[in-house]
Amino acid sequence: MNLLRTMLTATVIAATTTTISPVLAQDFIGRQQPVFKSDRMTPENLWAMGRIGGFKLSHDDYNAVYGVTYYSVKQNKSHSVLYTINLRTLESKQLTTSCKSEVGGTYINKGRQIMYLSAESGSNQLWVMNSDGTNRKQISHTNADIADFSISPDEKKVIVIMDVAQNHSIQTNDADLPQASGMVINDLMYKHWDTYVTTAPHPFVADFDGNKIDNAFDILEGEPFECPMLPFGGIEQLAWSPDSKCIAYTCRKKVGKEYAISTDSDIFLYDLATRKSKNLCKPSDYHAPTIEEDRSLQHQSVNKQPADYNMGYDQNPQFSPNGKYIAWSSMERDGYESDRARLCVLDLKSGKKTYVTEKFESGINEFCWARDNKTLYFTGVWHGKTQVYQTNLKGEHKALTNDVADYSILTLSADGKNLYCKRQSMSQADEIYRLPITNHEKAEAQQLTHENQHFYDNLTFGKVEERWVKTVDNKQELCWVIYPPHFDANKKYPALLFCEGGPQSPVSQFWSFRWNMQIMAANDYIVIAPNRRGLPGFGMEWLEEISGDYSGLCMQDYLSAVDDICKEPYVDKEHIGAVGASFGGYSIYWLAGNHNKRFKAFIAHDGIFNTQQQYVETEELWFPNWDMGSAPWKKSEDGQTQKVFATSPHLYVDKWDTPILCIHGQKDFRIEYTQAESAFTAARMRGIDAQLLLFPDENHWVLKPQNGILWQRTFFRWLDKYLKTNNK
Repeated sequence: MNLLRTMLTATVIAATTTTISPVLAQDFIGRQQPVFKSDRMTPENLWAMGRIGGFKLSHDDYNAVYGVTYYSVKQNKSHSVLYTINLRTLESKQLTTSCKSEVGGTYINKGRQIMYLSAESGSNQLWVMNSDGTNRKQISHTNADIADFSISPDEKKVIVIMDVAQNHSIQTNDADLPQASGMVINDLMYKHWDTYVTTAPHPFVADFDGNKIDNAFDILEGEPFECPMLPFGGIEQLAWSPDSKCIAYTCRKKVGKEYAISTDSDIFLYDLATRKSKNLCKPSDYHAPTIEEDRSLQHQSVNKQPADYNMGYDQNPQFSPNGKYIAWSSMERDGYESDRARLCVLDLKSGKKTYVTEKFESGINEFCWARDNKTLYFTGVWHGKTQVYQTNLKGEHKALTNDVADYSILTLSADGKNLYCKRQSMSQADEIYRLPITNHEKAEAQQLTHENQHFYDNLTFGKVEERWVKTVDNKQELCWVIYPPHFDANKKYPALLFCEGGPQSPVSQFWSFRWNMQIMAANDYIVIAPNRRGLPGFGMEWLEEISGDYSGLCMQDYLSAVDDICKEPYVDKEHIGAVGASFGGYSIYWLAGNHNKRFKAFIAHDGIFNTQQQYVETEELWFPNWDMGSAPWKKSEDGQTQKVFATSPHLYVDKWDTPILCIHGQKDFRIEYTQAESAFTAARMRGIDAQLLLFPDENHWVLKPQNGILWQRTFFRWLDKYLKTNNK
């Protein structure tokens, strides 16, 4: 199977073989090269693959340092290691010698040293080593763990991210009750994602003299806010100015209920000399709108909203190389976390903002400045593929790649001639690629790393095919079809409908280590994955069709996709299953009562079963406020209950007739595990065969290796029981 558009020779591939130090301990978790019993992907294969993380170039573009995370099913844990790669010979070298994870490698001292994070001393601290991995020494000794860092351009200061106490919503217990486990809660946002909120990450700035960091001070001293923003924000939410005198940072300066109902984060400019911050997103005479004004603005056309409000997510600032501009990702509407992310450019002298991706009818992901200070590169999804684009300050953009893959930008070379990206597809996990920046319409990307080549050499993957399906309203819906390895069109195969979450996340060329299309295909299922209504990459009308209408055209799009693939003679239409997580889990619960006997088995992971209960259980309330239209106790103008509540999946249980597996993590605060327990109980009370898989120690995802293996085995045992004819 041709996995790559640009293949290196066997000699170059051999040159990337890693050298592992003989002093490593027996429990060191590193690169794995398992013996394969067959050419079919297994759960154990998936968890044995390396996962590429951060990537930083040396000052001269000759070398790079990057991270890879490995997992041990036996030890039930992960380990992150650092590699360097010579960008001329493509020879890589493993630097890690510790059983503690080492992450965040960054070149300093003109490439002679690497700064990184390690827990070798018992807490997560900053270390430095020579670029060949020798002479390691700890340079920070903070009381708290350092979560992330960024060194200033002049290398005299370092931003370090550390947690500080936060007791806005959960008050501190009496001092004479040190073992009391109770929590007295006074406001919303007392929980977030998978933790109770008792701390907030803050950026500290410390001096660095080449040997140690000290004199650290908190740039949010006394403020209860978080920076970076939880739960997913990292060091990309802060940026040094080229002269090392200022820091641009992302912050949503809200707590409690205000935080719970708003996505309005801003970009602040912090002056190190004055130690004062300035909000770059709001004019000086800005006054927050009233609740009525806010809701009115939210439902206006994006073209009618006042651009200076920047009322949604503003994050991830980057200075231009000359320091005259700051660019960042900006959403226009408050409370709408899936609004189109625009690339905003601010002229620091004039204060003028320009939105340079308005002609791109989708959102931007990563971006970076070109060396000319007037060009930016960004990635965005279009028609199920995330490509690299460039734009100028006039908003004239063009695609630089045209690949059946998803790209994410890592960095631009010092000479400005190459972008370094991660590239993945449904048939390949992330690898690092070099993309030449030329005047041609499309550039050819060169693969640099071959982290998982051993797996690709020994496994056979199924063909991935683009398929366009007519919807009930005569529009065209893009679906990805993934066929089993060694597919034989003369045979009949059971099929799976994959229901995407989000609810507005793209079904692009993503590689997942759990919802993996190739492992489903390896179990002899044809998978159809629709880009149904509500997904980005097809214009704003298609994207926003789902808001307030979970059970509408997006559900019909699923059924259209299934009915279309069932026309093929090689599809066993009597053995069709449907699977999905999060909103995909909602989709399963809803389809269970509305599928008209199309499906023979369902699997719902972390799904919404009762939308009315979901409103008062979830923590980020902007989400149901926008997506569901209002609180369930509020009526619409015509006195009716909002459609999302009136068509909740739990109201159709009387029509359930198909076996269902319900999976949920008990640390999932986004969608509480009671949703799965309720669905399971309802199915059993209806006399329907059902199974419940609960993970007491997992959140909205499954992160522990042995839980991941259990998840996969339970998943396929359930499907095989009902969809494989030889099991009947």
